[in-house]
Amino acid sequence: MADLSPVAAFVAGTVSFLSPCVLPLVPGYVSLISGTTVDELQHEQKKNLFSGVMLKSAAFIVGFSVVFIALGAAATKIGQITKSYHSILSIVAGIVIIVFGLHLTGLLQIKALYADKRLHSITGGKSMWGAFVVGFAFAFGWTPCIGPILSAILALAAAQGTVQRGIVLLAIYSLGLAVPFLLTSLGIERFLAFYSRFRSHLHKVEVGSGVLLIVIGLLIGFNKFTAFNQYFGFLNNYVIKLERLFT
Repeated sequence: MADLSPVAAFVAGTVSFLSPCVLPLVPGYVSLISGTTVDELQHEQKKNLFSGVMLKSAAFIVGFSVVFIALGAAATKIGQITKSYHSILSIVAGIVIIVFGLHLTGLLQIKALYADKRLHSITGGKSMWGAFVVGFAFAFGWTPCIGPILSAILALAAAQGTVQRGIVLLAIYSLGLAVPFLLTSLGIERFLAFYSRFRSHLHKVEVGSGVLLIVIGLLIGFNKFTAFNQYFGFLNNYVIKLERLFT
């Protein structure tokens, strides 16, 4: 029987990209890691610029993926150590996720999650290493903002049977965040057109994410999250293959 967690992880990564504190700043990040202005990215068609942006975007993605995957491994390890308290911790995790969900819906405001932790002094664009550092800083700097969604995935990682599964889960979360970022790097002009149409819906995405977190929190708290496993049996082979990459 497959686990629904990989689907939730990928969706969570994509929703994190669409969150109000990430999406509006994506062009700025692409500009930062490429060392060129957004206007130049829109109009410059030279192949070397395009390839440079893609390579640095990949380094940026590796940077934030390293942090998220490490968090997934740590969460799983802690979950294994505290396995005898699984029922209690599931309830606690469920409550925390529900609180985060209420925050996203606007029904409950947690000031700490509005804090701006971005590392503005970090610069990139000069090298692949610079882009990697920006990605690394992104993962830490935006944790207060994407934390509500990320916390749900870390709770799922903590419930995994092996550290490898926790690593795979956060790798899938990173993939969900990476795919739209790469698509943006491929066509910044199209992204700007998309954003001009989509920005009026950002609040709806946030509220929808909050409702989804509340549902996930309830499922985790009542230990019912695996009730949907039977509908995702086709995922088993893919998850097993990913696990083997880390063993």
